[in-house]
Amino acid sequence: MEGWKEHLVERAEEAAKRYLADSPACHDWDHTLRVRDNAMRLARAEGADPLVVEVAALLHDIGRPQELADQGKTDHAQLGAEMVLTLLPQLGVDDPRFIAHVAACIRTHRYRTRQPELIPQSIEAKVVFDADKLDGIGAIGIARSFHFAGRIGARVHNTEAEALSDSSYSREDSAYREYLVKLRYVKDKLLTESGKQMAKQRHEFMVAFFNQLNEETLVSDK
Repeated sequence: MEGWKEHLVERAEEAAKRYLADSPACHDWDHTLRVRDNAMRLARAEGADPLVVEVAALLHDIGRPQELADQGKTDHAQLGAEMVLTLLPQLGVDDPRFIAHVAACIRTHRYRTRQPELIPQSIEAKVVFDADKLDGIGAIGIARSFHFAGRIGARVHNTEAEALSDSSYSREDSAYREYLVKLRYVKDKLLTESGKQMAKQRHEFMVAFFNQLNEETLVSDK
């Protein structure tokens, strides 16, 4: 093993913790740990390079604090990819191909990006993409959506019409709005067969949850 690989994961962990120290819970160190766990499970199933996947998963959100600070004006995936070009050499990595590979995984992990050049290409990038998306759906995805909605002062619940009539970071930017505009489509965007299998049950749970929530919050006009 090349010398720079020894203890690289531990160094990447410490760096990620520093960058995410002040992040809100929906995108904090706990989220990164869950993404790392998802990613390693998918990497084993898909035959991806485990070191590239683990380091990219650990560092995938280091640009997120800036995006949250300016309410989405910064693309955290692009910023994170730029940051690792400097960070990984500081962590002792002297292989430019490895650095570029990790940067590509981070640059292409964002769900909302539609540019063809930012679609994950390598199996490692696809694994990191899927691992991050899996943490956004199912029970944990719902929990994170409610946390975000509470942090910005959005309503606990609203109707579909109300949710879709307003924009991000508004009072109507509820967990239900996040489900309507994003979460219910995630399962169809995953790129690996293993990821798609994991997403199926999580998706079904979300559908059942919001159906139940809608039933419980119906308000009669009579």
